[in-house]
Amino acid sequence: MTLNELKIGQKSTIVAVNGEGALRGRLLDMGLTPHTEVMVRKMAPMGDPIEVNLRGYELTLRIEDAKNIVVKGE
Repeated sequence: MTLNELKIGQKSTIVAVNGEGALRGRLLDMGLTPHTEVMVRKMAPMGDPIEVNLRGYELTLRIEDAKNIVVKGE
């Protein structure tokens, strides 16, 4: 299951960060690291982007980037 599949208000834990090169590095630099709990706070009317809460702050991600974040399935 990937981060973009979570519903608003749903929490999960990051298992892995996929992607290559600069994209993966950018995601890790933003705090999206394995074993981090994330919660989807908001979703734009058309579904892109999404806002997630992690490590005490809100982060807005494009759906294409969120598809690279593997989370625990519920």
